[in-house]
Amino acid sequence: MTAATPMMAQYLEIKGRYPNALLFYRMGDFYELFFDDAAAAAEALDIALTKRGKHSGEDIPMCGVPVHAAESYLLTLIRKGFRVAVCEQLESPAEAKKRGAKSVVKRDVVRLVTPGTLTEESLLEARRHNFLAALSQVRDEFALAWTDISTGVLHVMPLAEARIGAELARLSPAEVLVSEGSEDRLRPVFEDMGIEPTPLSRGSFDSSSAEARLLRLFGVASLEPFGNFHRSEVSALGAIVDYLDITQKGKLPLLRPPRQDSASRLLQIDAATRRNLELTRGADGTRAGSLLSVIDRTVTAGGARLLERRLSAPSRDLAQIIARHDAIDWALSNRDVSLFLRDALRKVPDIDRALSRLALDRGGPRDLAAVRAALGQAQDIAAGLPSNDLPDLVRDAVAALAVETSLLQSLEEALVAEPPLLARDGGFVADGFDPELDEARTLRDEGRSVIAGLQARYANETGIGSLKIKHNNVLGYFIETTAAHASKMMAPPHSETFIHRQTTANQVRFTTVELSELETRILNAGGRALELEKRLYDSLKSQVLDEAGLLGEVSAALAECDLATSLADLASGEDWTRPRVDESRAFHVEQGRHPVVERALRSQGASGFVPNDCTLSPEKDGPALELLTGPNMAGKSTYLRQNALIAILAQMGSFVPANTAHLGLVSQIFSRVGASDDLARGRSTFMVEMVETAAILNQADSHALVILDEIGRGTATYDGLSIAWATLEHLAEVNRVRGLFATHYHELTVLGGKLDGVSNATVAVKEWDGEVVFLHEVRPGAADRSYGVQVAQLAGLPKSVVARAKSVLEALEKGEREKTTPKALIDDLPLFSVVTAEAEPRKTKAAPSEVEARLSGLNPDEMSPKEALEALYELRALLGNKD
Repeated sequence: MTAATPMMAQYLEIKGRYPNALLFYRMGDFYELFFDDAAAAAEALDIALTKRGKHSGEDIPMCGVPVHAAESYLLTLIRKGFRVAVCEQLESPAEAKKRGAKSVVKRDVVRLVTPGTLTEESLLEARRHNFLAALSQVRDEFALAWTDISTGVLHVMPLAEARIGAELARLSPAEVLVSEGSEDRLRPVFEDMGIEPTPLSRGSFDSSSAEARLLRLFGVASLEPFGNFHRSEVSALGAIVDYLDITQKGKLPLLRPPRQDSASRLLQIDAATRRNLELTRGADGTRAGSLLSVIDRTVTAGGARLLERRLSAPSRDLAQIIARHDAIDWALSNRDVSLFLRDALRKVPDIDRALSRLALDRGGPRDLAAVRAALGQAQDIAAGLPSNDLPDLVRDAVAALAVETSLLQSLEEALVAEPPLLARDGGFVADGFDPELDEARTLRDEGRSVIAGLQARYANETGIGSLKIKHNNVLGYFIETTAAHASKMMAPPHSETFIHRQTTANQVRFTTVELSELETRILNAGGRALELEKRLYDSLKSQVLDEAGLLGEVSAALAECDLATSLADLASGEDWTRPRVDESRAFHVEQGRHPVVERALRSQGASGFVPNDCTLSPEKDGPALELLTGPNMAGKSTYLRQNALIAILAQMGSFVPANTAHLGLVSQIFSRVGASDDLARGRSTFMVEMVETAAILNQADSHALVILDEIGRGTATYDGLSIAWATLEHLAEVNRVRGLFATHYHELTVLGGKLDGVSNATVAVKEWDGEVVFLHEVRPGAADRSYGVQVAQLAGLPKSVVARAKSVLEALEKGEREKTTPKALIDDLPLFSVVTAEAEPRKTKAAPSEVEARLSGLNPDEMSPKEALEALYELRALLGNKD
């Protein structure tokens, strides 16, 4: 067995420390992967798998990716669920050789790339947060902490075990940290979210160690200035910090002090409801088709992320909601100012992510330029906004934007207009900012002119006009004159300045101390210029990071301005109105619309959306439930969803798609609209439906809004009817909620006259020549039938099947009236009365009527207006004769 080469021994040693990650091993201009890592990466990246050398007598599988293109490959691997350990060369080959000819270049992992620790612009979605979360349990207390290291936000909240799934659904984190051994207990929650948790040692979650970690990070003696944290919250926060220390190899990101959140201040929306309502993700899991995609008119990345946060976590703080509505009202009333704001905000770069990259040494001069541009636009915006009659949110934003700082002036003086991406490229410091750098650049770029100036001075001092300064590879720079002038150069006083170096047949060559020093400076000028620029970059970066708190406030203010003006633009363009929100339990919407469906209809060129009213006005603490009946395809689900979305939009601080809306604060929104199998967990559609319904009945309080669609449809008719009946009674008598309950069980409509707070409504349809026309209008009352056969006909079922269905339906309805048992009815139905499509009798075409005959003889293109009018009167007379 051959021993491993020194290089392979080094690789195996480093790989042994990161068994669960692909090791990107730096070899010159490539990151190379070996053994199983190579096979996995080659398949995931669709690149060639080759071989390099042997180990234990076997070929070593190998693949590689270029260093300059590594980010795109990292993104692919992260999206496919891999973690990557980036192993860099810590010295040059020349430095390694100083230790011995066969010495291996020192290498080590400088970063562990995971889904929750991305900062590179190319690896992130600019308009979305990339959260890293940690779930902790201390005794019976749970806590969830989360951060986005690309923006520096850090939050924590205590929560009940039953709320874990809902909060994870709200955050949609890229990665969740858990203590080793605890993942099995919460496995169903993680599977439901499609998350594979990252286990950490229990020491990472130890609350005492975690507290010490946090105190060191923020340089404080106590966490009390940030909040009164429970031990579980400290544990979760400390686990995040420890994980970042591990993955970033000691170079922690720029984290802001932790902010303590409370579930009681937010409108609670569980995971199933978020999926049903498609708030931030459509049915296919992408942004397309979601409510967010329809309402997002923000012009900055920070504003877009703020919008998603607000939509994911609507407020229950009435004062906060009203303040947000006031800001939109102000933007609508001051259109010129609002347009100025949006134009200025379009020029604002993503300051939060620029700060994060600078803090982690993954930034460059363009990130400094981004801070400069953001500060410049902030000052322009503050100067361009009026100082009087501003709503609270806008006034606070202006105060944050108008803050005085010398940082902007420093960046404007130091940086060129369009700096390069990387500091190592140089050329980003402006001319005139640093005299020493200017001199080095002059020597680097204008060495010949500097030498020419020196030559002219020497010729003038000696009086020898033919004196030249030349260069060759042996002597370097030297002064050359003819032999006839040599004696003058060697005699005082010139002999004290000029040093003889070489005599040839016709020329004598000299040097000076000044020329030797100048030569050294010219040869080193390029490297010296880069060194000085790097030093200036580090100084500017330190100035920026020292102002990180101020810059964070500026960024938040810019995002707030963007959100207010974008929601105003949405309200103006889509004819949305300001809702009246108060502490009552009212729910009254006039001419409400579903924003996503309305946009889809418009894009398809279809007829306009049919708006509908919704009134759920409970008496005192009683329930207010609307029992909705009507056929499929009539718009029941759209009506249910649109009212839930209107409540969410109102409480996130937006105007709503309605003529008017009066909404009492909603504490929880529950939705069970549609369901599918969960085969991976062995649950049928009906089981999924029952689990979601159970969660609603067990958790909904009297301030909740509940929308339920077709409860009980996944099982036998009488079973389903009984479950739906009991569910409706429980919602009315126990939960006492405001809600919409859609059903095909017409028997439930009798509850509209028996249960307090329960009313009947139906989606209107119209029958015409045996077909059904959907009017999409919700009216008081109950549907008399489901029109299922007519909907089947619209769907394109064969005529023979539709005809057979009608005959069976007529028999069943007749039996219902005559109290005949279903079995007897089925026995009486002729078994072979189905007429195939081919056997259907051909209908004899009826002779055309007198009106039709006259119409067929008209040619409108050849008729004068008078002839057309006469023909119309003639047709009218013929129609009268027929009657």
